[in-house]
Amino acid sequence: MTRKPVHKWAFKPGMRAGAYSWRSSAKAIERLKSASAEIRAVNRADPVTAADGVVALAARIWPAFEHIDTSTGALGTAVRRTLDDLVPILIAAPADEKTRAKWLEQLRTAIEDDGVDYLAPISERFGEIAVYPTLMTLHADRDLALIHRAWSDWARYSHVGTATLTLSCLLEAERYDELLALLAVKKTRLWFDDKFGAEALLRQGREDDALAYAEALLEGDGQTWGHHEICRFCEAILLRQGKADEAYRRFGLPTASGNTWLAMWRDLVKRYPERDARALLEDLITLHGRKGKWFAAAKTATYFDIALDCAADSEAAPSTLIRAARDFAIKEPAFAADVALHAIRHLLAGRGYEPSPFDIDEAVDHLMTASTRIDRRGWAIAALQRLMETTPGDDLMQRRLGQKLTELSAE
Repeated sequence: MTRKPVHKWAFKPGMRAGAYSWRSSAKAIERLKSASAEIRAVNRADPVTAADGVVALAARIWPAFEHIDTSTGALGTAVRRTLDDLVPILIAAPADEKTRAKWLEQLRTAIEDDGVDYLAPISERFGEIAVYPTLMTLHADRDLALIHRAWSDWARYSHVGTATLTLSCLLEAERYDELLALLAVKKTRLWFDDKFGAEALLRQGREDDALAYAEALLEGDGQTWGHHEICRFCEAILLRQGKADEAYRRFGLPTASGNTWLAMWRDLVKRYPERDARALLEDLITLHGRKGKWFAAAKTATYFDIALDCAADSEAAPSTLIRAARDFAIKEPAFAADVALHAIRHLLAGRGYEPSPFDIDEAVDHLMTASTRIDRRGWAIAALQRLMETTPGDDLMQRRLGQKLTELSAE
């Protein structure tokens, strides 16, 4: 019988031990992207070979990246994202038990050698990767007694690198009582481990117990590790129970996430499409405060009354308001004019990041463009004059606005 040729992976030479130096984070991230793309491309034609590639990549991550500075967190995030994308390929591959057993041994060794827990996404789903019940049982039992001794000795607690994969295997093997008993001896409660216990309760249909189990980790004044994930877990249970309003108020609204205030609102709208989007924004503003920071979200959502309320707040950035006045001067001139006036008021008060007299020029220009379109040029000039008289603050900005008013009066 002709043996199937071994696939030659292009990523392997670049993922050799010690391949990257202290400042090679960006290069390593690019290497991960190319490796992931190569594996996903192979997966379309040969899922088993692709899964073998996932194992090969995982085994090389720590040896290759060991000397890289990870203080920014960028590399760790990239590794997690890459493995989160590739683990489903490993799980779904139609491999026989012998092949999968070989993969698991390679992954287990890599996890034991991993110096910074890069392979956590694999440990967390190790039971799913095992697929076969016999393999789940094998890896669940291998370090079970060791973990129990390490966790039950509160005076001399020691870390066991294979603990997470063991919990995962116990969960997938449906050995729920053993899983919960093991977690019960642990002194420190962390969602990193306890999520397996919560999931075990949930899979047994004990939704209220799972909710209470997870909520117990939220007790106390500080925000525990994994707070966001715990809240999402609790939220999902309440939604399953048909308690949508409770889920939203207790867990959904407080965990709206995103890199910007606008992204937080969009996240909430996506998760709660049945709720009024305007009300969601108002709830976020009420919960988080800092009204001026929500201007961009309100403006983008075209809730112009809310946006103007936000624009009046002292935290509203003049530069953001000026851009909005420019963008809306033609299509929403009344809104743009009011926004421009708020921007000018903030500049006169000395607000904004490194404000310049040129900002006054730009804001006034957008104000006049917008007000002219609605035949309120005289109103705009009068409003500027009132700002000059009633808004004490930056002398340079005051003088520049005075010059602009002189120019407008001469036109």
